Amino acid sequence: MKHITIKNTNQQIPVGKIVCVGRNYSEHAKELGNEVPEKPLVFLKPASALIFSGDKIRYPSFSNEMHHEVELVLLVGKKIKDANLKEAEDAIEAYGVGLDMTLRDIQTKLKEKGHPWTIAKGFDTSAVVSDFISKKEYTLTLNERIILSVNGVKRQDDLLNKMIFSPAEIVEYISSLMTLEEGDLIYTGTPAGVGKVIPEDKIHAEIEGLVFLDCSVE
Repeated sequence: MKHITIKNTNQQIPVGKIVCVGRNYSEHAKELGNEVPEKPLVFLKPASALIFSGDKIRYPSFSNEMHHEVELVLLVGKKIKDANLKEAEDAIEAYGVGLDMTLRDIQTKLKEKGHPWTIAKGFDTSAVVSDFISKKEYTLTLNERIILSVNGVKRQDDLLNKMIFSPAEIVEYISSLMTLEEGDLIYTGTPAGVGKVIPEDKIHAEIEGLVFLDCSVE
């Protein structure tokens, strides 16, 4: 079982499920030719996909187009179901930054056939996370910048307040669909600027001044 580390504490939280939200920045939806959703677009990654800062992202042999997607990641701290907005906010334990690595060529083919995206999203090493900072230590304002660079060149840079659905709204909605439990991770969507990576690329992602991760592609 994999564990999340909370910065400046001895806490290590066992990871549960990984719930992801797609198209949560309107400019990202537009860059891929998708409609802006009226409700959060929810999908899952297996916990086996998770790796951490310093680990390597393995390029699957069955894809020729892997994309980076940088995201704010929420750590759920308590069990909730059908939460209201306050209960949803209270259930957020900590914040991290993560990468939702996506096989864009595979995803496109699956979407054209009306099939699920699981193969494009759930492969080993497709979910990367940083250490997390406790909400008790830092209050997220959503004025923070979320940034990703590849080989030192900035590719994604936007404000968290550009999200269509706020963290609490996302947790509230997901809890209406499924029970959320302590240790679950929620990836909240990526801003515009996603792009292809290749073996030996070095990726740096951060929520400016808060949390960061570094990894490479092999």
